[in-house]
Amino acid sequence: METHGPLGTIWVGLALSAFYVGLIWINSLLGIFLTPLFIIPITWFIGGKKPAPPSREAAKQSPLLIEEIAADASRPRNDRM
Repeated sequence: METHGPLGTIWVGLALSAFYVGLIWINSLLGIFLTPLFIIPITWFIGGKKPAPPSREAAKQSPLLIEEIAADASRPRNDRM
């Protein structure tokens, strides 16, 4: 039976400790840097974009839409909120 003694046990303990510290470190960095790559596109699909206002071409086809655009343009705006 072969024995390595206390120095071998200490050496293996230090090596395993370094390995697990490195493993935790790389997993932390992956979480920090990869999370925004998934979170930001998800916000685009959840509803971060507002619907576009009606175009002038669509307004020409619908008289009611023309009145809505005219009423919206004549309404005073309060931008100091």
